[in-house]
Amino acid sequence: MSDQGQAFLEFCIEQNVLRFGEFTLKSGRISPYFFNAGLFHSGASLNRLAEFYARTLDASMDGEFMLFGPAYKGIPLVTAVAMAMDRLFGRDIAIAFNRKEAKDHGEGGNLVGAPLAGNVVIVDDVITAGTSIGESVDIIRAAGARPAAVLIALDREEIVEGAGGRSAVQVVTANHGIPVHAIARLTTLVELLAGRDPDTLAQVQAYRERYGVKPAA
Repeated sequence: MSDQGQAFLEFCIEQNVLRFGEFTLKSGRISPYFFNAGLFHSGASLNRLAEFYARTLDASMDGEFMLFGPAYKGIPLVTAVAMAMDRLFGRDIAIAFNRKEAKDHGEGGNLVGAPLAGNVVIVDDVITAGTSIGESVDIIRAAGARPAAVLIALDREEIVEGAGGRSAVQVVTANHGIPVHAIARLTTLVELLAGRDPDTLAQVQAYRERYGVKPAA
């Protein structure tokens, strides 16, 4: 998956979705890089993004499953990924997503799409604190289905404050017992920068040393 991960990050740089400099994150940390999936906002960029998701999904998941996209970013993502799965692999996968507010007329409720059933893969862009994923897990289990995995674009491999040295991805896995599959990780970015941009590489490595998850002993 490393080659695909690096190709994905190169695509993100081309689209200005992945930028380098000095960025203040929501956590207050000063990061040398910033990833904003909201900048995939054209048909062509979404189409290519969905293909990266689909290839990661096909390589990671066996058996039958459906897809769930948490509102709001997950809605276009889950739609595009399902279309890419059909286009690339001939797999017709059902999708569902939620509304932030329940609809009180028409069909009502807060879910749109196929009924949640069987194994469900949650599709999102990144995991920052795991709150959105926790809400999705609750929705899926309340419907009698099984959250089987989470699929994201980038794992920052960065510790979360108050999580005992664990990253958001590790917290999700520990709290909900489900794997998280990422197209690329911070490790992938370090590999990409090696030999190409020594100054940026040094900044990213320094940030990783300070805030990155530590290797297992």
